[in-house]
Amino acid sequence: MLIRLPSPAIPRRLCLLVAAAALTGCASAPLAADPMPESTWWRDQSPQSAACRATLDALRVDLGRSPTTTLMAVHGKDVVFRFGPVDHATIIHSARKSLLAMLYGAAVEKGKIRLDDTLATLGVDDLGGLLPIEREARVRDLLTARSGVYHAAANTGDDSAAAPPRGSQRPGSYFLYNNWDFNAAGDIYEQLTRRDIYQAFAEDIATPLGLEDFRIEREHRSGDATRSIHLAYHFHLSARDMARVGELMLGHGAWNGRQLVPADWTTTITTPVTRAAEMHPPHVARKGIDYGYLWWIPQETQDSPLAGSYFAWGYFGQFLLVVPKRGMVIVHKFDTRAVPGDKIPRLDAPQFLALARRILDAPCPG
Repeated sequence: MLIRLPSPAIPRRLCLLVAAAALTGCASAPLAADPMPESTWWRDQSPQSAACRATLDALRVDLGRSPTTTLMAVHGKDVVFRFGPVDHATIIHSARKSLLAMLYGAAVEKGKIRLDDTLATLGVDDLGGLLPIEREARVRDLLTARSGVYHAAANTGDDSAAAPPRGSQRPGSYFLYNNWDFNAAGDIYEQLTRRDIYQAFAEDIATPLGLEDFRIEREHRSGDATRSIHLAYHFHLSARDMARVGELMLGHGAWNGRQLVPADWTTTITTPVTRAAEMHPPHVARKGIDYGYLWWIPQETQDSPLAGSYFAWGYFGQFLLVVPKRGMVIVHKFDTRAVPGDKIPRLDAPQFLALARRILDAPCPG
């Protein structure tokens, strides 16, 4: 099955390839994004310089050959770059976990969730029973992927195949990206707040932000309940709605005069807890990306435009990057419905960050 690409990019890309063979008739053809969907918030940036347009046009051509459905960069209300449909809500895979981290903030601030409570204290268990040492894991250990619980998860897409033997690691001492931690953290949130995750997101974030494409009726828990009672809480969001969530984080949780997420909590969850060198398995450590509370933090030098940035990361290329140094948010998506099964292409975090740098380094305003 062919990957469906945005139609305006296709003739332009073919034209460029033909031009390379000495046919220059389309060299002046404009390379523009689709008309901006009607929006209550976003607006296209004012006309850019020739150098800016040339740089971003070259990026669009390259995106047409890549595993990218949508790439969107925003600065304030201005959309400074668009490729692909920004209003299509599709599954964001593990980027869902960063949304849960945001929801935890108010519950922690109000004392409904205590991060040092253990699984034993909360009565959290699973099929076949957790080991006594596993039940010593704290809520904060689950949120930072350091629980030491290596019970099977209800869904795949993690590093559990590289997990050490159960009971071999003390909670808090060993990082392994394990969906059991994240799914159980979702159930703990619902247990202690007595709120459904999706309803909480709708009331606390989606409605006050004015998300345009989020539909709560589309959301439901999923996974194999014969492996674990703690199911995944997948979300479907459009690029423009993800960008608005990023703007909320950029504003330290404040929106239109309301504090939707506690400001100090936005700092806590995006501050490294585990450095890349401490991660397992080894291939994760080699990516040079640290981990906070369900958010990833790239290791960058102070002179890098990405210094101080952080991102949500979902399988197959779902990214929400917040760049405080530039006041920008960059979203990348690949719609996994476009191709079947194991033929789905993957865009890894270092590849995405390279794309983000091309936008940040472009000779454009903002």
